[in-house]
Amino acid sequence: MLLTVDIGTSSFKSAIFDYDGKRLSFASSPLSMDINADCSQWLKAFKDCCQKLENLAKVEAVVISGNGPSLVPVFGGPKVENGELSVPAGRTRFWLNRSAAKYQEEVSAVMGGFVDACFFLPKILKIKNEDEQLYLKTKTFLGVPEYFAYALTGAAKTVFPSEGFDRWFWNDAVLEKLGLDAAKFPPFIRPGEAYGKITQTAADTFGITKNIPVITGGPDFFAAIMGSGAMKPSQACDRTGSSEGINLCTQNMVLDRRLMSYGHPVKPYWNLSGTINTTGKAIEWCKDFLGINSYDDFFALAQKSKTGSGGLVFVPYLSGERAPIWNSNARALWRGIGLSTGRSEFANSVLEGIGFAIRDVIGVMEINNVHVDELRVTGRLAAVESLNQIKADISGKQVITPVIKETELLGLAITGLCFMNKFKSIAEASSAIVKTEATYEPNQKNADLYKELFLEYKK
Repeated sequence: MLLTVDIGTSSFKSAIFDYDGKRLSFASSPLSMDINADCSQWLKAFKDCCQKLENLAKVEAVVISGNGPSLVPVFGGPKVENGELSVPAGRTRFWLNRSAAKYQEEVSAVMGGFVDACFFLPKILKIKNEDEQLYLKTKTFLGVPEYFAYALTGAAKTVFPSEGFDRWFWNDAVLEKLGLDAAKFPPFIRPGEAYGKITQTAADTFGITKNIPVITGGPDFFAAIMGSGAMKPSQACDRTGSSEGINLCTQNMVLDRRLMSYGHPVKPYWNLSGTINTTGKAIEWCKDFLGINSYDDFFALAQKSKTGSGGLVFVPYLSGERAPIWNSNARALWRGIGLSTGRSEFANSVLEGIGFAIRDVIGVMEINNVHVDELRVTGRLAAVESLNQIKADISGKQVITPVIKETELLGLAITGLCFMNKFKSIAEASSAIVKTEATYEPNQKNADLYKELFLEYKK
């Protein structure tokens, strides 16, 4: 059996799969993005999940992914205090943190291409220049899943997802030019490789068999691609969450600075990616802004609005934006508020704004002589039928939802099954295991209205 772990932004998720790819048990635990949140929250959440999972003693490998680029300055090795496993570390600079914008130009110049403030190197350069004591105290800089794997194995490593990621990572020459200490940067491993094995201490803490391998499934989006079944050109994974990533399988690498292009889990294909900063976060924000208690009530309110929200258009740049504008200073707005605008229009316009943001990213993709045939939607929001239909109507693409919405976990299972030689390839495993649940076709009656409103969105 395999234990899969995905460290999200707002929740820690884990599941146990058998060697046929069947999910046997699932558990989750809430997380915080608060600036003062202790890194130990991930270890506590894992312990909570382990207590809920069945067949834990039969697990023969652990496969991990997580959110990013989120940076953890680590001060020392794993240790046990008061019966709890911990790794001494400073506060996390989450992926949404753009406070290092001052340093992105310097890093971009060294890397030979634009590097956004959310990535590791600008954040580390900011620490070095503005908090020397923290920089000197840091033994190693890790991402969130790497920090978690370090706690389990005592091995500090950084996951380099695939070809094409060179601009966002580092080498000795880059570190020398930036004046950064290479000793603080651990060696790279690739998805499907092992960090190491579970230590006796970690095994005793969480109730897992010692000395079993801990494997990286790559970043969360990498795992989600595999779990969504977007294995062929023109298939795109729409990974929902606090943010939203559109990951399109392409025949070749695409060079467009508005997007990211790097190796797909299935060779020789490439993954063309555009990440939208605050989609799920926009829903959460609007829900709270309107004083609505639950997400179900929010979606029910939105459905009371007519298609097009009475001309109200929402641009979801609540914390800057990545694709396609890469502007840390961009901010959200509502346009078209009138006397007839009500609460339902505000709610629905946020959902349509997410659809327009997706259409914007897809439009940039298709300018580059690639095509999107279908969007395979994953994550918690994949269960919201009204939002899936809005995405289909605005994008003009077929929207497909999987049976298992937590596709990161399923993708990790696929990685683990290949590591254990249960399948010959990622493509073979995905084809055998991934099952779809529903298909949403674009409603052509809404095409002209959404075309007009998208022009307003672009303005």
